[in-house]
Amino acid sequence: MNLFEHSAVQEVLARLNTINANTPANWGKMNAAQMVAHCQATFQAYFGEIKMKRALIGRFFGKIAKRKLLSPKPWSRNLPTAREFKISNERNFEKERQKLIGYINRFANEGYTITATKHPFFGEMSSQEWAILAYKHLDHHLRQFGA
Repeated sequence: MNLFEHSAVQEVLARLNTINANTPANWGKMNAAQMVAHCQATFQAYFGEIKMKRALIGRFFGKIAKRKLLSPKPWSRNLPTAREFKISNERNFEKERQKLIGYINRFANEGYTITATKHPFFGEMSSQEWAILAYKHLDHHLRQFGA
């Protein structure tokens, strides 16, 4: 699945709506508000709102990791996160959820117009690869919160 598919967008939004500020995580350190704020990072990077230099480790292992993360298999728990994408302060769940919904809809409606951008770890990625990554990232964190 990818976030250019209407059915995937509807599925993700429905699952997101089953989570509230008090929904406990099945794993990890983030609470629900921090998770929805964290999920915005994929879209912020794609739309160029977050500027990050490509990490040296990404130059060596980015292509291998990209292949694994873009495969049909669901992501495993407790994957490493770039420090720029870690959310440790308290957030307002509903405010962050609305921002995430806005990013999801923006990506679904206009993301396909961007043909390729660089991911800070994986390097060059097509818009289709970003769409798969966005879906899989959301799926991973929605599963983290039982959705």
